[in-house]
Amino acid sequence: MNKAPATTCLLIAAASSLLLLATAAVVDASPFDYAGAFDKCLLFFEAQRSGKLPADRRVQWRGDSALTDGFSQGVDLVGGYYDSGDHVKFGLPMAYAMTMLSWGVVEFEKEMVDGNKLNRVLDAIRWGTNYFVKAHTQPNALWVQVGDGDSDHLCWERAEDMSTPRTAFKIDINNPGSEVAGETAAALAAAAKAFKPYDRMYSDLLLLHAKQLFTFADTFRGKYDDSLQSAKKFYPSASGYQDELLWAAAWLYEATGDEQYLHYVSQNAEAFGGTGWAVTEFSWDNKYAGLQVLLSKVLFEQGGSAAGYADTLKQYQAKAEFFLCACLQKNNGHNVKMTPGGLLYVSDWSNMQYVSSSAFLLTVYADYLAESRGALRCPDGEVKPAEILRFARSQVDYVLGKNPKGMSYMVGYGSYYPTHVHHRGASIPSIYAMNATVGCMEGFDKYYNSKNADPNILHGALVGGPDANDGYVDDRCNYQHAEPTLVGNAPMSGVFSRLAAEPADNAPGYTPSPHGPSPSKGGSPFEFVHTVTNTWKTNGVDYYRHVVTAKNTCGHAITYLKLQIKELYGEIYGVSRTNAKDMYEFPSWMTRLDAGAQLTIVYIQGGPAAKIAVVEYKTA
Repeated sequence: MNKAPATTCLLIAAASSLLLLATAAVVDASPFDYAGAFDKCLLFFEAQRSGKLPADRRVQWRGDSALTDGFSQGVDLVGGYYDSGDHVKFGLPMAYAMTMLSWGVVEFEKEMVDGNKLNRVLDAIRWGTNYFVKAHTQPNALWVQVGDGDSDHLCWERAEDMSTPRTAFKIDINNPGSEVAGETAAALAAAAKAFKPYDRMYSDLLLLHAKQLFTFADTFRGKYDDSLQSAKKFYPSASGYQDELLWAAAWLYEATGDEQYLHYVSQNAEAFGGTGWAVTEFSWDNKYAGLQVLLSKVLFEQGGSAAGYADTLKQYQAKAEFFLCACLQKNNGHNVKMTPGGLLYVSDWSNMQYVSSSAFLLTVYADYLAESRGALRCPDGEVKPAEILRFARSQVDYVLGKNPKGMSYMVGYGSYYPTHVHHRGASIPSIYAMNATVGCMEGFDKYYNSKNADPNILHGALVGGPDANDGYVDDRCNYQHAEPTLVGNAPMSGVFSRLAAEPADNAPGYTPSPHGPSPSKGGSPFEFVHTVTNTWKTNGVDYYRHVVTAKNTCGHAITYLKLQIKELYGEIYGVSRTNAKDMYEFPSWMTRLDAGAQLTIVYIQGGPAAKIAVVEYKTA
């Protein structure tokens, strides 16, 4: 349990070394277990399943639920996934999640096979695609939602006890919804490619539905949240439906090789914004960055054979690289925001979904470049594939615990993670532990507002994450930051599989290239301030959170820095480890430290004193 923070400050001006004093036991540093995180990520999808659960399920605290979905309206909509911490089945984000799980298989099939995880990923995809096939009852009709967000949010109850209305909603020619029809087509096409080597008949079935849904989405164009007001409050379409139409066509081309779909994305590239939108997010709503990366793959793989479309594909690629350079902080100031702790920060609400999707695109593009022996040319410098992968890894490592709070934002990973998740099933004892029904208001009174930890660990759930200043309040009422989602977990599964196949020691670090005049040695360009901001006891051992700020007082921008940090026994944030023992440089997202600006270094440990010394620096 955390005690009240203890704050101590030391000011050491123009010093070349800083002694960090602390008492407690040594904390052993250990590499992140990406394979284990991948497995837990898949467990979250099992915990989100709706319908009749299989006998061999791994999430033992879950039971069957929503076994009559759609029956009152004459359709079988049993199955699929609950969206997040509630029990609505929203079609648009569910379809996006299946697209991203499938894209992970398309790109990292070998890694998943080697890690003995492919069958579990395919099972997770099949649970979603089986539902979509049932929901697509006619060529021009798709059931896209079960449950109502407003009534669902008035109840805090287990899925197995559900008492809220299970009204189902559909789109058709009179009530079009091109976003959700297009995304479902993309999901089914991507899944068709993933399944093709293993279940050809199922792959063909998915492709049939994908083609029909794309035709429906394109022929009867209209915004789905105009037709479906019940979705507008929760998953409104800000980017419109044109990105989904392009996205679906791109995935149909990926799955079939049929040139008509490549012609479609080329012919509509400008009018639909595919080559016009330069974006800094990729999400369930805005598909442009993913579309642009996916179509860049056509250039990398086909080269001259795509000559008739090369000019348009290069325009898609240019916009893809705008997004990637913005993530890497090398886009001439037009960058994705980052927290002081180095996490990409797009939104105050469920930001981790954007971290997850960005890490995925960075990872796949790094592999495209590596295969073609190329490099990413950003306005602020060239970035090699290994460096891009290193940056993606830094985002994943932040998620898993290398952050200023020393907390894993994946539930059940490590020893310090959120224990008050905004999730109904996790917060209420399982039906197998407590058979009595828990009603709507009883759930709020006894469990939602409880300060007790969740009785059921929601293994693998990626919560919404910290705020813009790396802060996090572990409170299930904090739904903006404490709620997990399908869309947050899905892209990260592929990244975990890729990183698990390449140990960190084999991946060169993402470090800025030194610039400026000859290096300075000796003396310090910094004014250091050391703060112990928190202390707590775990298993009888005292731990401390150390924050060290180093203000640039040399009067010039520092473009290269080398520090020696000795007697450090845990993870450290704010600097990047080099291959040399005890040597650190600027973090991956920093290329310079302007005069008067501060570098912040954070670490958590007990143990003997750590010592920081400035070894070398360069100025502009």
